[in-house]
Amino acid sequence: MNSLIWLFDTVVQLFIYVLIASAILSWLVAFNVVNVRNPIVSQIGEVLYRITEPVLRPIRNLLPNLGGVDISPIILILLLLFVSRLLHEFVPADPYVYAR
Repeated sequence: MNSLIWLFDTVVQLFIYVLIASAILSWLVAFNVVNVRNPIVSQIGEVLYRITEPVLRPIRNLLPNLGGVDISPIILILLLLFVSRLLHEFVPADPYVYAR
């Protein structure tokens, strides 16, 4: 069971990094720091969008319009960390706790 928790934590951490990268890239595109006509930037943006958008869209639909400020990645990161901590709280760290 500990290996499954480790795998879940690792996937959550990697997805959080992808969310942060997506948010940073969207800021860089919005402020014209990077150009989306560059094929590499466009490809990276497309991959990040396809990975994060299916998870962020339901959160964006629930949130009110904040005038161009998107806080859905922050809410998703908080939810992922909460679920991870909750999993650690309810699953014992030592597999031999109940064997005694």
